[in-house]
Amino acid sequence: MKTLYTFFIMATVLSLMGCESSDKSNTQTEMPPLTYPKTAKVSQIDDYQGTKIEDPYRWLEDDTASNTKEWVQAQNKVTFDYLSKIPFRDKIKARYTEIFNYPKYSSPYRLGEYYFFSKNDGLQNQYVTYYQKGLEGTPEVFLDPNKLSDDGTVTAGFAGFSNDKKYVTLSISKSGSDWQEMKVMDIATKKELSDKLEWVKFSGAAWYKNGFFYNRYPTPAKGKEFSNQSQNQQVFYHRLGTTQDKDELVYEDKAHPLRYYGAQTTEDENFLILYISEGTDGSEIWYKNLKAGDKNFQLLFKGFAYNYSVIDNIGDKLLVYHNNGAPNYKLSLIDPKNPAAMTDFIPEKAEKLENVGTGGGKVFASYLKDVNTKVEQYDMNSGKLDREIALPALGSAYGFGGNKDDAFIFYTFTSFTYPSTIYKYDIASGKSEIFRKSEVKFIPEEYETKQVFYPSKDGTKIPMFIVHKKGLKLDGKNPTLLYAYGGFNISMTPSFSTSNIILLENGGIYAMANLRGGGEYGEKWHKDGMLLKKQNVFDDFIAGGEYLIKEGYTSKERLAIAGGSNGGLLVGAVMTQRPDLYKVAFPAVGVMDMLRYQKFTAGWGWMVEYGNPDSAQHFKNLLSYSPLHNLKEGVEYPATMVTTADHDDRVVPAHSFKFAATLQEKHKGKNPVIIRIEEKAGHGAGKPTSKVIDEQTDKWSFMFYNMGIEPYKDKKIKNTM
Repeated sequence: MKTLYTFFIMATVLSLMGCESSDKSNTQTEMPPLTYPKTAKVSQIDDYQGTKIEDPYRWLEDDTASNTKEWVQAQNKVTFDYLSKIPFRDKIKARYTEIFNYPKYSSPYRLGEYYFFSKNDGLQNQYVTYYQKGLEGTPEVFLDPNKLSDDGTVTAGFAGFSNDKKYVTLSISKSGSDWQEMKVMDIATKKELSDKLEWVKFSGAAWYKNGFFYNRYPTPAKGKEFSNQSQNQQVFYHRLGTTQDKDELVYEDKAHPLRYYGAQTTEDENFLILYISEGTDGSEIWYKNLKAGDKNFQLLFKGFAYNYSVIDNIGDKLLVYHNNGAPNYKLSLIDPKNPAAMTDFIPEKAEKLENVGTGGGKVFASYLKDVNTKVEQYDMNSGKLDREIALPALGSAYGFGGNKDDAFIFYTFTSFTYPSTIYKYDIASGKSEIFRKSEVKFIPEEYETKQVFYPSKDGTKIPMFIVHKKGLKLDGKNPTLLYAYGGFNISMTPSFSTSNIILLENGGIYAMANLRGGGEYGEKWHKDGMLLKKQNVFDDFIAGGEYLIKEGYTSKERLAIAGGSNGGLLVGAVMTQRPDLYKVAFPAVGVMDMLRYQKFTAGWGWMVEYGNPDSAQHFKNLLSYSPLHNLKEGVEYPATMVTTADHDDRVVPAHSFKFAATLQEKHKGKNPVIIRIEEKAGHGAGKPTSKVIDEQTDKWSFMFYNMGIEPYKDKKIKNTM
């Protein structure tokens, strides 16, 4: 567990690419200029430390109001009418459906006598969870979320298993919302128990004896169900077979309503760990020694200056992953009775310690070496290094962890041109063997990946991966998509995407830049891209685009940029700062109003990353790059498709609504600037396959058409829809 409260989840990362180039005049007829829906204005002026800021589209913040719903319908009509007229849209959808239609698996994991894994047969909306007795057993369906709704918009996953291996807590979400409903299943019988917990958000289930600890929010008043602003979170203990109103309140702090809490128990149930956070960075930790019968929590680490995660316990001591005095993170062994006397179990190294897992009496330390995974195995008792685990290539590996009595574990390896492959790892010998290979129809040998380090505005070297067909001519005409995130200590590592195939097999280029603000090089890299240094992130991204043009990969007419969530903010900021540099922009579920972001749902938790708009110092900085407030009258902006969803309760759709309305008002030129609003969807996680295919089809179609590109010009594609 690297960081307990990371709310810009990686599921939001959107892989978007392009296809072979040709002159626009030779491929398609230009559409007439779009007529955008008229967006009403209101007289709304706010005073920020003496600076008056107009907010004429404030009314769009109420996404449940009838006039907002009418606006959404009008915008979607313009958007989908435009997209439907793109002559090759159906061809793209057919090809992407064809690519996407193959069996996809997760790594198996052992729970007692059972092995669990998830599988999607190809085009199922949601993954189905299977279990089997032993590795040679016959798989049976354990949980099929596709049966919970007709359109696949209900997701269900596991929040935690009981330590006696008898029960599992289910976490159920509707339409992509962060709100969860918890239920319990008997593993042996697959029967659902009577337990039902509501108003849960950002929570797992930490089992202890005949129940579990979890986080929830107070039940809102009737009629106010969706006005809960993620305040006054509480920790409860739920006993099996009882109703939620009988749950025992374990922790709350009414004096600090804007805090997050998380509960964790160790595998042997000796310790209960309580995490307290004031945002997405920094954690305070308290604990109870349940074995010793502690009644009250005792302080382990005070304050929010550092990130701490308890990985496991070794007897009465705790293994803690943290960055206190170690910007690249380290693992320490701590006696809870005397936490100041902690000793290094794995000292800080030159590379960033990205993750730590345990299993089979070993500790697995995953490092990032220039954004590629390196894994070392240590003995859990002696702390001695056993070996560095040999990985199949440069790329990303994850999943190193299991039970203390496991003889082997499973991990997944992937890279840009290496489809996700599951390996079985023998802990004693250190040997890996392929357990399940991807069946995606892709020939890795036809493509190449290179990593470059280009200078940003201040001279800092920024890593960037560049992927394309071998022998591709660098004549500046290649359609290119540049993707990045740059925030919240999140590391963007190499991974395979079926969506990338659409671009790569047609001679396009995919580039991913590892900007400051992320976690690729430790806490200094993160801090150099947050708060008052946030502009570094935008400078890094702009320099990446300039590098691709300078080196002949692409041109301004063939460069697209994409990012989601914090990456949506990134795209919004750079397209307002350098509208001349890009042809197409995809700001997805982005934080666009940097003066009011903290007023919606979980937005207050991001102030540790962005700064408080009510502070004079931070207000000036936030205003300098806020995408909404830096759109200028009469500027020709790139062809832009803003994307959001009506059930996004993390980065609320109001950000995208107000940005799109302002962009349509001020933009000058023929480039279309539209907004695509997904219905019955959220921030990104758990989106059904049907919606994923439609969304990617629309994005590719928009990009290709506005670059003058006709994908699959000379190829017949079977329609499998």
